[in-house]
Amino acid sequence: MKVEAWIFGINAAFFALVAPIYWLFSEDPTGTTALVMTTALALLVTFYLGFSARRMEPRPEDRPEAEIADGAGELGFFPPYSWWPLFCGLALAVCVLGVVFGWWLFIIGVGFGAVTLTGFIMEYYRGEHAH
Repeated sequence: MKVEAWIFGINAAFFALVAPIYWLFSEDPTGTTALVMTTALALLVTFYLGFSARRMEPRPEDRPEAEIADGAGELGFFPPYSWWPLFCGLALAVCVLGVVFGWWLFIIGVGFGAVTLTGFIMEYYRGEHAH
């Protein structure tokens, strides 16, 4: 986690350096505000990762004396095939088209999206891949 904190810290320093230079050359308040907010968000992630790195024991990739075998083991749960993301994307497309063509289509898309999102979230609680 320390390496990630350093990466975000370097990004925050870069954006903090670029923001005033951008303001001096362009005098654009919108772009300057975006750069200042980018700096703030990078600092937020930096402090979170740095705080988390101090509270947890070092991972194998954080220790210079670690061996490759130290990182062995279960990496996590990787789901099998699923059709739900396709239907969630279609529901989002209907919602976006509803904003363009009429609110009635948006409401239909929200209803369709609620059903598909519930199916996507709950697919591992019943059926063949239930836990």
